[in-house]
Amino acid sequence: MDTYADLVFLGGQVVTVDAEFSVASALAVTGGVISAVGGRADVAPLVGPDTRVIDLRGATLLPGINDSHLHGCAFGMSTPPLSLDLGHPAVASLADVAEAVREAVGRVPEGQWITGHGWDTGYLDECAADPSRLPSRHDLDAVSPDHPVVLYSFSGHATWVNSRALELIGIDRHTVAPPGGAIVADESGEPTGLLHEGAQALVQNALPPLSRQERTDAIRSALATLARLGVTSYTEPGLGPGGDGIMRGALGAETLDVYRRLLADGELTARLGVLLLPTGLSSTTEEFARALTGLGESGDADPRRLAIHGVKIFADGIVPNKTSWMHEPYVGGGCGSLCVGGATDTERTAGIDAMIRHAHAAGHQMGVHVTGDRAIDTVADAFAAAMAEHPRPDARHYVIHGDFLTAHSMEVLAAHGFGVNMNPTIKWTVADMEEMFVGAERAAYAWPYRDALDAGVRVASGSDAPVTSPDWRQGVATMVLRESKAAGRVSGPEQRIGLAEAIRTYTIDAAWQDFADDWKGSLEPGKAADLCVLDGDLLTADPHDIPEMPVVLTVVDGQVVHDALRD
Repeated sequence: MDTYADLVFLGGQVVTVDAEFSVASALAVTGGVISAVGGRADVAPLVGPDTRVIDLRGATLLPGINDSHLHGCAFGMSTPPLSLDLGHPAVASLADVAEAVREAVGRVPEGQWITGHGWDTGYLDECAADPSRLPSRHDLDAVSPDHPVVLYSFSGHATWVNSRALELIGIDRHTVAPPGGAIVADESGEPTGLLHEGAQALVQNALPPLSRQERTDAIRSALATLARLGVTSYTEPGLGPGGDGIMRGALGAETLDVYRRLLADGELTARLGVLLLPTGLSSTTEEFARALTGLGESGDADPRRLAIHGVKIFADGIVPNKTSWMHEPYVGGGCGSLCVGGATDTERTAGIDAMIRHAHAAGHQMGVHVTGDRAIDTVADAFAAAMAEHPRPDARHYVIHGDFLTAHSMEVLAAHGFGVNMNPTIKWTVADMEEMFVGAERAAYAWPYRDALDAGVRVASGSDAPVTSPDWRQGVATMVLRESKAAGRVSGPEQRIGLAEAIRTYTIDAAWQDFADDWKGSLEPGKAADLCVLDGDLLTADPHDIPEMPVVLTVVDGQVVHDALRD
């Protein structure tokens, strides 16, 4: 035998995710490529003296997981030790948050900024008991009168600060919020310490930007976590000048340079796709067009390890802030709006249309953050109009989140070969809370996986980390069960999908989003050897047990990056 395999797997459930979703029992890897798939007889001739032979003992071998919407640098910097963990179940109340801040004050030098991530009013006892009770600077001032405190919500669309931070930032009752943003004020007109959407840039502009070393440490931390979870590819959905004011520049252009250096140094242990962010959360068409012309390229990086796919824009906000643009009013009134510049819905719609037309004509793939049903219809129609004006084969534009996809938007997306990037772990997290904003019926419908797949829309799944943990196992369980995190209630059972369909959203269909489904995303000879081994038989497991099934081996391009089998 001239060439023996580097790795051979035997005795397991080899879930190929090919067109038939066939299941084999053995697989071989040679030189970073899958060289054989089948049974023991198919791989036995490839076993040589240096081949590592792994007896799976009934475990499940999957294509490497492709988290198709994950902010890697932001995820790394939002988790301990770089930031306070304020997510559920780490904290359960405003009092818990205050205690975490009080402890941090005792650890850091006088005057240093204290940061935290992950708070969610749906999981803070005081707010859950009284929806009108929102986090306030007063909750933080007693425990941190001198240290400025900035706490980011789980969604990234709201920031909570204390009085010292407001003072340093320069926000008072007379401060005007940027377009598309809101400075929440109390009955007397004083800022409460909550900033929504584009107003968060006021905080970011006052914070010292992340150093290159901090960015590097954050990405290394994220990569280590992703390797342990079996994630071999992910999309950074928005790096560029528009991200310089988001999370201390974690989404800024310099972060892309750090990724390039990590790749050059052999430290980028996952494949990376990038959407560039020309402008921030709120911008005008003119600003976007100017920024679009100055965007960079991927340079001399291996496009299979680091690729720039296109650009991202924001069309609206999120449901918990009532900033998603909806056809029907929220509970309590209001329909939200598009978040681009413009004084009226008509002007803002024209702005979104123009931004999409510019990017499409320039040859970019487009990922558009859009959550409300009216906004999604607007974006889908704008995609179609841009395609009609400038026909382009296989543009693969997609809507990001797509919480309230309508039948109309699904029809348009499917007809033009466009996609949607959904977030099952966000569904799991917010299913109960959303009822107070949009009512039970709409909350149950949110993230309509079944309808989207039946309509022929290509669906990929992502965690939106650090909004949620990049744990695809919980995502798969949620797509199959539609059960909520807080109460365990079923939310929209008619939108459940099957296990095979759920796995495809994290593998081959996520690879499609990356223009890479011809060389990754399934376990077939000739494809890249990106692999994930899950202890146990995933195909027969109770879906409730999937989140606890250990990932025991992760392979990227034929190289083992996580190995619990030898630990």
